[in-house]
Amino acid sequence: MTNGNIGVTTENIFPVIKKFLYSDHDIFIREIVSNAVDATQKLRTLASKGELKEEAGDLTVNVKIDKEAGTLTVSDRGIGMTEEEIDKYINQIAFSGANDFLDKYKEDANAIIGHFGLGFYSSFMVSKKVEIITKSWQPDTKAVKWSCDGSPAFTIEECDKADRGTDIVMYIDDDCKEFLEDYKIGELLRKYCRFLPIPVKFGMKKDWVDDPDNKDDKGNPKRKEIEVDNIINDTTPLWTKKPADLKDEDYKEFYRKLYPMSDEPLFWIHLNVDYPFNLTGILYFPKVKSQFDLQKNKIQLYCNQVFVTDSVEGIVPEFLTLLHGVIDSPDIPLNVSRSYLQSDSNVKKISSYITKKVSDRLASIFKQDRKQFEEKWDDIKIFIDYGMLSDDSFYDKAKSFALFKDTEGKYYTYEEYQTLIKDNQTDKDGNLIYLYAQNRDDQYTYIDAAQAKGYNVLLMDGQLDPAMLGMLEQKLEKTRFTRVDGDVIDKLIVKSDEKKDELPEEEKKTLTETFKNALPTIEKTEFMVDAQPLGETAAPVIITQSEYMRRMKEMGRLQPGMAFYGEMPTMMNLVLNTDHPLIKKTIKEAKPEIVSQLIDLALLQNGMLRGEALTKFVKRSVELI
Repeated sequence: MTNGNIGVTTENIFPVIKKFLYSDHDIFIREIVSNAVDATQKLRTLASKGELKEEAGDLTVNVKIDKEAGTLTVSDRGIGMTEEEIDKYINQIAFSGANDFLDKYKEDANAIIGHFGLGFYSSFMVSKKVEIITKSWQPDTKAVKWSCDGSPAFTIEECDKADRGTDIVMYIDDDCKEFLEDYKIGELLRKYCRFLPIPVKFGMKKDWVDDPDNKDDKGNPKRKEIEVDNIINDTTPLWTKKPADLKDEDYKEFYRKLYPMSDEPLFWIHLNVDYPFNLTGILYFPKVKSQFDLQKNKIQLYCNQVFVTDSVEGIVPEFLTLLHGVIDSPDIPLNVSRSYLQSDSNVKKISSYITKKVSDRLASIFKQDRKQFEEKWDDIKIFIDYGMLSDDSFYDKAKSFALFKDTEGKYYTYEEYQTLIKDNQTDKDGNLIYLYAQNRDDQYTYIDAAQAKGYNVLLMDGQLDPAMLGMLEQKLEKTRFTRVDGDVIDKLIVKSDEKKDELPEEEKKTLTETFKNALPTIEKTEFMVDAQPLGETAAPVIITQSEYMRRMKEMGRLQPGMAFYGEMPTMMNLVLNTDHPLIKKTIKEAKPEIVSQLIDLALLQNGMLRGEALTKFVKRSVELI
């Protein structure tokens, strides 16, 4: 029997491990099980090289709870360790067995997980004592037992163990007893180990099979219940397979496995690259019903099929964190606990690759089946808008397949739409005016007036559209976006400097004052009243809102730094059409009930007449009739 102290640079490393080194106690199970898988992978490599002189046999990793003994044990039939290897890899913290192994078998060992030397010590986060019972795969070696109670002192002695491999026996600490519960360990194994490349068994489960000795009247075998091994992982998840071997249903089934409560995805992108870095994965575009469905942390990051994190910022471009799916790469640098990503040039290359792959796939769908792309546009628009707003390189790629949708439900690329409107919607200064509505029903009257002029109106009802308008005005030359109710129709696209006859100033002042005094009080809303000749066919009173002020308020809702704009009163324009017979009549004789009725009609048309004001309007309408 040997006694000794673990080679550490601090007097006692275990408090550091317990409190600081690992951010989340749960991950000890990932580290210990993935070490067992690592040892098994190494044995497979030796067997494939012909260096293992016996049959590899069953390589399942076993996880067992013994409540009476207070232990949690993880066992494997991998390469095991000699006493010398324990001294090198366990007693000298931060040396990793995988590094030596990779040097020797670098061409075959790319599936080795264990290149993080401190993984084993995570067991002390939840244990008062840990034992390693191990026997090397090498012939004529003795089994040894290493034991440590959470201080630098350890013992190592020979022991009985017939089979090769390693048992890690964790004596669970009194304040961590939840790790002796089946439900808790089952939950953690499903989270961290569900796609490990070696089978992991956790107890038994019930299953139903045909019983050949017990048949029904028709001679068919009856079903019987039996106990089978509870294998918690899928050793060959979808992303490890070749896209050519997979059908659409395979991708949908895998999505259901990852996100059981979600609707079917719109489509997916299978990532598979081995140069200049290794990366595989599948990214899904989820169907978004509302902004509340927009959740980040839905992409799971794996390192050689070991779950690492679902906080993938830095690896995945910001706008793609709204997607769902998995990414697996051994080349993503991780810190000692694998829980936080480090930033380096490799990560930036991976991020750029994913951006390119996603944009290429979208461009391909658009090119191959535009009809299908248009059908899905309303669902994928938010992802593409977010990408164009947050990533210039994505904008450059996406501008060829990003679409505008007009109020008639027709779709156009940016280039197509520019060609459509340039002849009729260019103002006197050479600016191309894009007219838009945010709600087809609410702004129907204004849309109708614009269409009567031969103008096309876009439907911009997406939650990121206020920000998109500003960006597109910067990106597209001599371009301005104006909502159809931003001004009276003749001033939306000013074609010349011609002025119509205006009212004499005194009459205009009297008219505007009359209407101003009759306006009802509407909370957080202020009106500017103006009189203009708009033609006899235009409405007598029209309400418009300044494009600039409305945009500021919309941006205030989107950007916290501009929230003060959202608190400002809404500025509206009440425009009186001096060409209309009713306004001409009011100039001569201002009847209060007619003035109020005209104002209320305009408010009603804009959804601004409510409560008591609406009740008064209904009564007055009945009286006037």
